[in-house]
Amino acid sequence: MARGDKPYRVYRGGRVKGRVPLQRRVEPTSRRDGRRRQERPAAPPPVTTPKPRRGWGRPIGIGLLVLVLLVLAWAVASYLMLGRAVGDANERLGPVALDDQSGLLMTTPTTTLLLGTDHGPGAGREGAHRSDSIMLVRTDPDRGRISYLSIPRDLRVDVPGRGFAKINAAYQFGGPDLAVRAIRDFTGLRINHVVVVDFQNFERLIDALGGVKVNVPEPIVSNRFDCPFSTRERCQRWSGWKFAAGEQEMNGRRALVYSRIRENRLNPAENDLTRGERQQQVVRAIGDELTSFSTLVRLPFLADDLVAPLATDLSAGQIGQLGWVSKRAGASLRCRLGGTPTSIGGESFLIGSEENRNVILMFLGSSAPQPPPPGTGLYGPGCVNR
Repeated sequence: MARGDKPYRVYRGGRVKGRVPLQRRVEPTSRRDGRRRQERPAAPPPVTTPKPRRGWGRPIGIGLLVLVLLVLAWAVASYLMLGRAVGDANERLGPVALDDQSGLLMTTPTTTLLLGTDHGPGAGREGAHRSDSIMLVRTDPDRGRISYLSIPRDLRVDVPGRGFAKINAAYQFGGPDLAVRAIRDFTGLRINHVVVVDFQNFERLIDALGGVKVNVPEPIVSNRFDCPFSTRERCQRWSGWKFAAGEQEMNGRRALVYSRIRENRLNPAENDLTRGERQQQVVRAIGDELTSFSTLVRLPFLADDLVAPLATDLSAGQIGQLGWVSKRAGASLRCRLGGTPTSIGGESFLIGSEENRNVILMFLGSSAPQPPPPGTGLYGPGCVNR
């Protein structure tokens, strides 16, 4: 320490003017030779190439494109297969005089006649079989409703060119064309389309769908008239077809039997009209299955089996429109015509009731649905919402 140097420094207190530094500056360390060490320039940061981010847009786009192409291929295949099968069904029907309809079926009310027979549409000659079931189906897109009208086959009507006979005899005399004319004259309804169902192939249609679900209202045991066996001995030992109450899955055979049972041994009050109600159930169940997603997916492979039992004037596009309307319908109306049973010349008939006119108005949606009036017996006409 030099003489006169003090071993300490004297710091004077007081307020320092000016800006107070917030960070102390660090001087570079001096070298031993007394010269200041020069700071080396900082090395530039390494240049890194950013890795490209893996995007999902392209794979998703490719997947969507493939999906769209598959859907288009399915739609084209379905339409072609259905169109070919429906073309064969159009040829099986033959000429029928129907009422023209303006507009699309998916936007315009449409009335279709369903005829069930054991021998297909090749009637129109003496000795041919009569229609086993007669039903009108009306689709009303504006109301979102489908209406069913069962017509008893024993109703006595004036068949054009044949005189008074049972209404189902019109099919025997002149095939679908005369049946349409007789039903149009009796009901006053415009009939836009017709479908003839051959019960011999009816099972094939339902089995192709994988069965149908039907809600049986009460237990049923058929009589021996519906015996499936060919020998009398086996039919005598047979106890009848049995159906438990409640919803159940039916294959083609059981659905056909259920819709055609004439008498229920557990309820003698049933008649041909209650059988018509069962037929409406089966028709509605078939419609539900036809418009289901599983059926649409399998349509290219099912078209032939679905259309094989049918003869119709409907095109493939019109069938698709009816399926769309049926899928969107939120309500259904089930109606039936009725009358008074009688015998004329030893043959049983049903003389139409005056109430049938009101039922037709209900069927058209022009009046509120009403059940069969009290006191009209087992054959009373009426409508109920289901």
